[in-house]
Amino acid sequence: MAEAGFNQARQTFEKFLAGAEATAGSLEHRSTTVRAGAKDIGAKVLSYAEKNVQSSLDYAQSLVHAKDLPEVLRLHGEFVQGQMRSLAEQASEMGQAIGKVAIDATKPKA
Repeated sequence: MAEAGFNQARQTFEKFLAGAEATAGSLEHRSTTVRAGAKDIGAKVLSYAEKNVQSSLDYAQSLVHAKDLPEVLRLHGEFVQGQMRSLAEQASEMGQAIGKVAIDATKPKA
């Protein structure tokens, strides 16, 4: 009877270890996926920052060459509209990228 209990305990422990190993492998896979996604998102952020700074510098240069107040107002309106479009696109792309990382991280390991 004691031997049967010991064997049952051994089997339970072996099942526990197998489950723990599977969980560790799954977490490692998810961690790798999240790191890769974070790297991609970081690259996007850097690209967006570069684009936004360049746009601001172009705007400032156009203001320097403006001939009168109506032209300054026109340039400002165009700049603001362009920035709003750009920021909306960037936010949408960033949301999609973050969503993809989240989905990929929760997919079962193939």
